[in-house]
Order: sequence, then structure tokens, then C-alpha cells
Amino acid sequence: MLDRDGSVLATTGPVRSSDARLRRAQALAHQSGIALQIAKDLLDKKLIAQEQLVREKLQNSGAADRIADMRRGLPICQSIDALRPLEALAAKGYWGAWRNVRVDFPTRDLPRVPEHWRTFGTRESPLTASPRLAVNPPNAMLNYLYALLESEARLAVAALGLDPGLGVMHFDSPSRDSLASDLMEPIRPRVDAYVLDWITRGPLRREWFFEQRDGNCRLMASFAIQLSESAPTWGRAVAPLAEGVARMFSSSIPKRSKRIFPSTRLTQNSRREAKGSTLGLPLVAPPRPASVCRNCGSATRGAQYCRACSPMALRENLVNAAKLGRIATHTPKAEARRAATMSRQETAKRAWKPSDLPKWLNGKTYREKIQPRLATFTISAIASTLEISEPYATDIRSGRRVPHPRHWKTLALSMGIFEVDNATHL
Repeated sequence: MLDRDGSVLATTGPVRSSDARLRRAQALAHQSGIALQIAKDLLDKKLIAQEQLVREKLQNSGAADRIADMRRGLPICQSIDALRPLEALAAKGYWGAWRNVRVDFPTRDLPRVPEHWRTFGTRESPLTASPRLAVNPPNAMLNYLYALLESEARLAVAALGLDPGLGVMHFDSPSRDSLASDLMEPIRPRVDAYVLDWITRGPLRREWFFEQRDGNCRLMASFAIQLSESAPTWGRAVAPLAEGVARMFSSSIPKRSKRIFPSTRLTQNSRREAKGSTLGLPLVAPPRPASVCRNCGSATRGAQYCRACSPMALRENLVNAAKLGRIATHTPKAEARRAATMSRQETAKRAWKPSDLPKWLNGKTYREKIQPRLATFTISAIASTLEISEPYATDIRSGRRVPHPRHWKTLALSMGIFEVDNATHL
């Protein structure tokens, strides 16, 4: 049972005996060197995922390169204390790449949305100088999803007979299960990617959040329920990591007989291997973010606007496109190209003589023989044949404009219209 903020109120599960030797190996992991191996492996997976997210989704190659540099320093670290600065520097570059990520809200909600809610900002809350007590929606979403992930990690560790409180990277704390926090690290970037997809796919609704008097941003119960539906995804993601850590703890147990690894209660991989299957636990995709109208915030079926707001949005888009088009056609480069084209056309007009036009090719022939045939030609073909713009070609094809007589012969020849025995033939 989870509270609204994701904290665990109560847990229930099957009661089974656990292996005391495994817990003893876990407690002695720092002395045996297993703790350092586990920490390096978990951090390596975390930094790989962070680098991939920053490089591919946030398009920040500089921050991704810094994370990769920190990852390359992991193998030479001789203690867990040496790992922590690398993780901290990677986190600084990672969250720095998130700072300017926009957070959109429906247009009707904007008057009630504080300015600091409209970007991701920093991961540190001004209330606590830490991620706790987030002051904007995306960080509040992350905190809640991390709480779900921590709960799944704690349950996975307990199911394998390990002590959730005896970690390898995080310090011992009476208010935290350190091993569960360790197992969270490689999965955090997957949670981050889920939140990033949610806030970039569409707007967040103002009614999903409320702000306390001290500025702490909290989730409404209805929205927390939506996020909690992703818990099975994080449970399946953390399961193989928990079993891998249990296997590494078990490897340090002195054994007098045949080596027996811990059972794979979470993924059932041992049972699959016994049956000849190599497939692991199938992943479950988290639920897709709810689609809401960008104007009024009502639910939609994947569209950006609801039916009521679509006509208005279409008009605005056309107006904005027209504005952009006018700006694009009046840049210095566009003006220079237009001047060059007009100069070329005027030169061609002055060089043309009416005597260059065959006697049989006149205005009547153009209207009766050439104009009707233009409908069978594409606009781009007419534009390329006459070396004119496509808008001008569109007017010629529709009959709204008659091209200069110097173009008539070119059009007639392209259509196969010519004179034989003083008669015009097709």
C-alpha cells in the first residue's frame, strides 16, 4: 500500500525461510571486495543509460561526452569513495542538460501556472537543497516515480532473502533502505525517459498538481493513480538486477560442496534455462501518457486538439504559417534571388521579337489548343519547362493568367502541337 507521495504504508507477501549465509555475505561485502564490484557494475549501467538519453533525446552531445568521460574512469577506481565523485560529476552534466526542457500546459491553464513550472529547472529544490520537496511538476513526477521504483526494489530484495538496509554504495541510514537505493540507480534513467516523454509529448494539466504554502508542488490523487500504473514496469526492470546482486553476494560464500546459486524467484530464469529457453523476463512498457488538448486541457484520443478547439487551432496555424512565409520571402537572400529572376525575365522579354512567333500560333490557338491541354501537365512540369515559379505556373494552368507569347511556342512543342500544310495539328 502506497501513500500519495509514493511512500510505503504496508507490505504483505509470502513468508519463506531465507539463507543466513547469503545475508552474512551481504554484510561482509565491503571486506570481501564484492561491494566494489557491484557498485562499479550498477554505476556503469546507470551512466550508459544517462549518456544515451542525453545524446539521443535531449540532443546534448557535450553533456553526453562528459558522462562518457566519467564512465571511463570507473574501472580504475579502487574504492567506493572514489566512485562517488565520478557519479556526482556525471549527475551535474546530466541534470544540466535537463535545465531548459520546456513544460507545456493548455492555453486556458496558463494564467494559473507559475512561471517556474514552465521549465524543468534544477533537480535541487530551494526548500531543501536536495531533490526532496520538489517545487515544479516534472520534479514532483520524478520524485513520485522514484518512490515507486524504490518500493519495487525493496520488495525484490526482500523476496530474495537479502537485507534491504545493507547497501554497497549508499551510506547506512535509519530512514533509507540503502540496498534498494543502490538497485534503483541503473533504472533511474528509464524513469527519467518516461517523464521526458510525458512532458514533451503533450501538455500537463494544471489540475493534476497543487502548490502548498511553502511552494512544495504535490500531485493530486487522480494523477498519482495514473503514474502508479507504471509500477509493474519498474518491478520487472529491477528484478534481474536484484538477482544479479544476490548472485554476486553468493559467489563470496565459502562452499564445501557443489556450488549452488540463489534461486531466481523474480525472473524465473533458472526454470526457463532448465526448460531450454533463453528468453528472460519480458518487459512491460509503462502506460502511455494521457493525451490532452493543448488549448482547453480536455482528454483527446492522441490528437493535439479536441474537436471543439481544432477549428480555432487550424486558423491560428494558418495565420502563423502565413507570417513565417512572409518573413521567409523578405530575407536578403530571397530578395536577391527574386531580383535576379526578374532581371532574367525582363532580359528575355526584351530579346524576344513578335516575328519569332509562327503565324499559326496566336491568341486563339493558345486558348483553343494549348490552354485545355495544360490540365494534363503537373504544376512542377510547367514551371520547369518555362523556367518560372510554381505559383505563376499554378495561375497559368488554371487559366487565371496567360503566359507571355514567348512561352507559347515552348508549350505547343511540349504538347506536340505543330503546323502541317497551313493547318494546326495535334
